[in-house]
Amino acid sequence: MSEENLLVSNDEYLKSGVHIGTKFKTAHMKSFIYKTRPDGLSVLNVQAIDERIRVAANMLSNYKPQDILIVCRRENGWKSVKKFAEVTGTKFFAGRYPPGILTNPALKDFMEVKIILVVDVWPDRNAVQDALKIGIPIIGICDTNNQSNNLDLVIPGNNKGKKSLGLIFYLLAKLYLVNRGIVKEKEFAHSLEDFSDE
Repeated sequence: MSEENLLVSNDEYLKSGVHIGTKFKTAHMKSFIYKTRPDGLSVLNVQAIDERIRVAANMLSNYKPQDILIVCRRENGWKSVKKFAEVTGTKFFAGRYPPGILTNPALKDFMEVKIILVVDVWPDRNAVQDALKIGIPIIGICDTNNQSNNLDLVIPGNNKGKKSLGLIFYLLAKLYLVNRGIVKEKEFAHSLEDFSDE
């Protein structure tokens, strides 16, 4: 895939650190790893990240905003997730996700959704377990150290950095609104900075 075909420039991807993985890598993430640096950090393939962001946006675009739930336990992603929800109208849960929100109608936070996106499968495992119980699709942003066996779709990427998550959610929000015919690509009024902290 050439530079022109990427959603943002290669430089923009690299600047966000979206490709920087961890020193630990799982078999699940092996196919997304481009190389391992001399310092031991794995580097994710930018083209694979770009492709999977598109696939995830296309998948999400099949659902109305009220049928989508974004879950993020890790504080570094709260701003991105809240902004995504604000821009698209989806539901979100930033912070500790109490088990049963999707499965137990007696809970005050109970909600019904048709698809879920988690920022990191390990801290967000309660949400993954709930989604598995009710049989809805699960999209997960996965770093090199994540296991992806319970996911329907993996978005490879640095799921710990504010800039990285900001870029991923900025692109997902833009593509979601464009795909649903809510805005034209040039009319997307939000900047990358709206989604991430410096």
